[in-house]
Amino acid sequence: MNYEQIFDQAIERLHSEGRYRVFIDILRNKGAYPNARCFAGHNGPKPITVWCSNDYLAMGQHPKVIAAMEEALHDVGAGSGGTRNIGGNTHYHVQLESELADLHGKDGALLFTSGYVSNDATLSTLAKILPGCIIFSDELNHASMIAGIRNSGAEKKVFRHNDVEHLEQLLAETDPAVPKLIAFESVYSMDGDVAPIHAICDLADKYNALTYIDEVHAVGMYGPRGGGISEREDAASRITIIEGTLGKAFGVMGGYIAADTRIIDVIRSYAPGFIFTTSLSPVLVAGVLASVRHLKSSSAEREGQQEAAASLKQMFRDAGLPVMDSTTHIVPLMVGDPVRTKKIADILLAEYGVYVQPINYPTVPRGTERLRFTPGPAHTADMRRELTSALIEIWQRMELDLRKAA
Repeated sequence: MNYEQIFDQAIERLHSEGRYRVFIDILRNKGAYPNARCFAGHNGPKPITVWCSNDYLAMGQHPKVIAAMEEALHDVGAGSGGTRNIGGNTHYHVQLESELADLHGKDGALLFTSGYVSNDATLSTLAKILPGCIIFSDELNHASMIAGIRNSGAEKKVFRHNDVEHLEQLLAETDPAVPKLIAFESVYSMDGDVAPIHAICDLADKYNALTYIDEVHAVGMYGPRGGGISEREDAASRITIIEGTLGKAFGVMGGYIAADTRIIDVIRSYAPGFIFTTSLSPVLVAGVLASVRHLKSSSAEREGQQEAAASLKQMFRDAGLPVMDSTTHIVPLMVGDPVRTKKIADILLAEYGVYVQPINYPTVPRGTERLRFTPGPAHTADMRRELTSALIEIWQRMELDLRKAA
């Protein structure tokens, strides 16, 4: 058995399909986001502008967050010391879970080391606890949700994306006595569209199903206090479990769920992904705590982000660039070919100092490769105009279609 050849062939397949992933070598400039320094392929750092960060509101740069992390570092040290059960449960963790439960109007919350782990651990554990559970999953659910469902061993029924009629058809075909769980996202990050939350909850009520919503691309950014789309739509009380991340709009790291204390206790007590993992560093938790508290009372960051996203979409439309329809802060630009997508991204970085990561399969289906821009409150009007001009020049250079708005 030639193991080296197998590994080489696996990597070569990615190269031949044009979807081999290259990680950029950068450092962000504290207090000056989205400005950063790129080290790859240069004699020393080159100034660049970051256009694809999930630090949507630049809270990872916020003075309150940085100050809270520095204070925690000097107060308690760097690491947590172990799992939550063995030395890793600090007062910071307890406070943050209380703030997150309050954010979503739930009785309890539970922290995880990432949003991926929170989805995987919760879904896999919940379905194992419910005898004979069937999970109804939106076809565009995140890989972490799919992994959790697969790891649960439960039967899965996939409904067409945001198609409540198809979901009801599947629910109606299922034994009424069987436990059911509907798993979906609020904002789908590659297309930027939003789930019909109330319609899904209506079906959950009708067919006696639990609901699980992934709000990772919405928490902090929507709702009066940043509780996500479920808060904006006044639907949080109808959702059984709300899952979110601490590494996107809140700007630090980690994941969580918010739910009834009974469910929180079950996941806390049974999920291996929680029980056997060293807890988040109290330094990180302190930063998130400051971020959550700030965004509960400040809407300036949310308003700035929405303004920037709407402005960039309109600039792209006016230029005839193939911007996809999106009702959220996500601004996807369709290319439809992995090689071209990477080439455009490479030109933007090398010639214009613009960093945007190409999005290829398996993140999106083949033939829908795209560039995904995430403008935030710190992306100025001049930055947006310069980006649009750069894309127009590249589109013309590569002889791609520009369709001027009527």
